[in-house]
Amino acid sequence: MNERVAKLREQSVTAIPHISMERAQLVTEAYQRYAGKVSIPVLRALTFKHVMENKKICIHEGELIVGERGPGPQATPTYPELCCHTMEDLQIMNDREKISFKVKEEAKKIHKEKIIPFWKGKSMRDLIFEQMTAQWKDCYEAGIFTEFMEQRAPGHTVADDKIYKKGFLDFKRDIEKSLEAIDYANDREAYKKQEELKAMLICCDAIIRFAERHGEKALELAKEEKNPERKKELEEIAQICRYVPANPPRNFREALQMYWFVHLGVIIELNTWDSFCPGRLDQHLYPFYEKEMAEGTLNREKAKELLECFWIKFNNQPAPPKVGITLEESGTYTDFCNINIGGVKPDGSDGVNEVSYLLLEVIREMRILQPSTNIQVSKKNPDQFVIKAAEVIREGMGFPSVFNADAVIQELLRQGKSLVDARCGGTSGCVEVGAFGKEAYILTGYFNLVKILEITLHNGIDPRTGKKIGIETGEPTEFKSFDELMDAYRKQLHHFVEIKIKGNQMIESLYAEYMPAPFMSIVIDDCITHGKDYNAGGARYNSRYIQGVGIGSIADCLSSIRYHVFDKKNLTMEKLLKILKADFKGYEKERQLFLNKTPKYGNDDDYADEMMLQVFHAFHHAVDGKPSVTGGTYRIEMLPTTCHVYFGSVTGAMPDGRKAGAPLSEGISPVQGADRHGPTAVIKSASKMDHLRTGGTLLNQKFPPHVVDGEEGLAKMKDLIRAYFKLDGHHIQFNIIDGNTLRDAQKNPEKYKTLIVRVAGYSDYFNNLNKGLQDEIIARTEHKSF
Repeated sequence: MNERVAKLREQSVTAIPHISMERAQLVTEAYQRYAGKVSIPVLRALTFKHVMENKKICIHEGELIVGERGPGPQATPTYPELCCHTMEDLQIMNDREKISFKVKEEAKKIHKEKIIPFWKGKSMRDLIFEQMTAQWKDCYEAGIFTEFMEQRAPGHTVADDKIYKKGFLDFKRDIEKSLEAIDYANDREAYKKQEELKAMLICCDAIIRFAERHGEKALELAKEEKNPERKKELEEIAQICRYVPANPPRNFREALQMYWFVHLGVIIELNTWDSFCPGRLDQHLYPFYEKEMAEGTLNREKAKELLECFWIKFNNQPAPPKVGITLEESGTYTDFCNINIGGVKPDGSDGVNEVSYLLLEVIREMRILQPSTNIQVSKKNPDQFVIKAAEVIREGMGFPSVFNADAVIQELLRQGKSLVDARCGGTSGCVEVGAFGKEAYILTGYFNLVKILEITLHNGIDPRTGKKIGIETGEPTEFKSFDELMDAYRKQLHHFVEIKIKGNQMIESLYAEYMPAPFMSIVIDDCITHGKDYNAGGARYNSRYIQGVGIGSIADCLSSIRYHVFDKKNLTMEKLLKILKADFKGYEKERQLFLNKTPKYGNDDDYADEMMLQVFHAFHHAVDGKPSVTGGTYRIEMLPTTCHVYFGSVTGAMPDGRKAGAPLSEGISPVQGADRHGPTAVIKSASKMDHLRTGGTLLNQKFPPHVVDGEEGLAKMKDLIRAYFKLDGHHIQFNIIDGNTLRDAQKNPEKYKTLIVRVAGYSDYFNNLNKGLQDEIIARTEHKSF
C-alpha cells in the first residue's frame, strides 16, 4: 500500500472504539419534535433527515472516500429506539476486558439526563420483553435459543447494481409514480402506502443533503489547504459529493462513493443485523473500471488505492455495542459486511474479471478485519482464480471464505427465486444466501440443538434451573429403543421451534408497526412499487432464518447413546444419566469410552453421520416453510458465530464426553478433535447433509502453514475446495496456523497484537477473543496433510 493508505490504515486500526451519543441525541430531539404529530413512517424519515442534516461531518487528512457513521473512526453510535442501554450497561461496556467501548463522562451524563428519561419503556427491546410470554422468557434464559432483534434491527440486506444505474433523484421519480398510482377508492392499504412513500421521499432528500454537506466541508478544507495536490483532491471530493448520490455514478471513484453514502444511510438509519453489504462488488465495479481503463482516465494502481481507501471506511465502523446474551452470541467488533467476489454473471457465464483479482490483492495488502470477504466459486470459474484466492487464504487471516456459487444458486431456486435473481444473489453476514437488492433475509436467532437433548433426557425439565420448560416425552430410563428416544427428541424440538417462531411473529409485527426503515426500503425491490416497508414485507422475497447450533455435538451425543446403551448394551440409561449428572467425576473411564470408542461425525462413518442426518431432517421439518406474519418464510441455517461457546456454557455434561459448560461444536464442523481421518473424511461427512435445503452452512478447517506451502499446497487446497463443492457443500473456510502459535499467543498476547484468526463466519484478532473461544479454536483439529 502507498503512504496515503498506510496512514489511513494506521489511524483506523489504532483508534479506540468508543461510544458517541451524537446520534442518540439527534434521534431523541426528532422524536420529541415529531412523535404523535405524523405517521410512524414519516416520523422515522424525519428522524433520519434530522440526523443527516445535523451530524458532524468528518473528512480525514488524505482520504479519498468520505463519510463516517459516527463523528470519527471507531466512534460508535447507540440506537436508543431499539435498545436503550442502562447506566450499568455503559459501565460494563467501558470496563470489560474484551470488545470494550470507552464511554466518556460527558457521554454518560447525556445518556443519564437526556436519553434514558425519554426512551425508558419505549425502546423495541422494552416492548419485546414486556410482551413476551413467560414460556418464551424461560426458554431464552435457559439457552434454548437467542433473539437477534432484541438489541438490533432486522438486516441482511445487500446492494445489487441499481445504485450504480440510478441516483436518488431517479428514485424520487419512481416514488412519485407510485404515489400517483395509489387507488384511494379501492385500496384499503392506500393510506399506509402513501405514508411509506412520503417517508421514502424525505429520505431521498436527506441522503442527498448529507452528501452535499460533505462537499461543503471539503471546500472549507480546500480553502485552508496549503498543499496544492491535497487542495485539488478536496475540490474533487466536493464535486463528487454534489453529484452522487443525487445522480448515478459516472466513474470508478464515484461508484465507490455512491455505495458508501448508501451504506452509511442504511447503518445510520438503524443498526441492521447484519450490516448492509456491497454484494457482487467486482461485477458492479467492472463496467466503470473497463471504461476508464480504455479511456486512460484510470490505471490499476489508482483503482487499487481507491479500493484500499474504501476498505478503511468499513474498518472504521465497529458493530454497535451489545450486552448480555446478545454479546455472548456475537462477541466481536466486526459488523459482518461481506463482499462477494467471482461467481457467475446474470447469463450464467464466468463472473471473474480483472477487478476480482484486484480485490484479492487489496485483501492481502490491507490485513484488516473489515470488510469481510468471500469468493463465490463456480464450475465456470477458472482454477487460477481459486488458486489466487488460496494464496491470500494461506496468509493466515481466514480471508476470504469460500462459497459454492452453483449450490447457492440451487438453494435460492429451491426457495422460489427466479434464475436471474438467484445468479445475481450470493451470501452475506456469515454464510446466508439471499437475492441481492431484492430480498429481506432476516436472522432471528440461534437454536441450541444439544440443549434440547438434555431437556429430553430429563423429560422436559432443564436440570440447570430445575424449571419445566419442555414437554413430557417420557422417562428416558423407560425407552425400549433408540427410536423412542429420537421420537421424544423430535417432539421436544418441535415444541421449542413453535415457541421460537411464536415469539418472532410478535417481534416482526412490532418492527413492521413501530420501526419501519424507509431509507433502506428505497434500494430494495419492490418496496417502492408496493409502497411497503422493508420491515413490513415489502421486499420481493422475504426469508426468516433460524440458525441451528451444535450439529456435530448432537450427532456424537446420539451416536454414543445408540452405540453404548441400545446396540452394545455396555451401559444402561440409568448409569448414563448418573454419569452426566456427576459431570464425569469418578467416571473418567466411561468418558474416555465416549471420547475414543464411539463412532464420531466427521470421519466418513455412516453410523455417526446418520445421527447428524436425523437431527438435520428433524430441524428442517420443524422450521422450513413456516409462514411469517409479514409474508416471509422460515428456513434453517447451520452456523453459530460465537454462540456455540455460550450455548455450551448453559448445557450440562453430554454423552459425547463433553464436560458441563464446554463449547459445543462450531458450524457443521465436527466436535473439536473428533475428526481423526483427515480433511477429506470431514467433507464427505459434511456433504451427507442436504445443503441445498438450507440457507447456509459453515465448515471450518485448520492446517499448519507448511501443509499449504508452494504451488503443490495451493493446488491441494484448490482440489479440496472443488471436491467439497462437487459434493454440493455450501461453504468452507480455513485457519492456516499451528496450535503452538495459538498457545503461545494465549500466554503472551503482547507478542501477537496483529494475529488474525478465523472464528466462525468472520475473522477477528486472537487477542479480542475471550479465553473460552481461544481454547475452542486451539482445540479444533489441526490437519497435517490433505
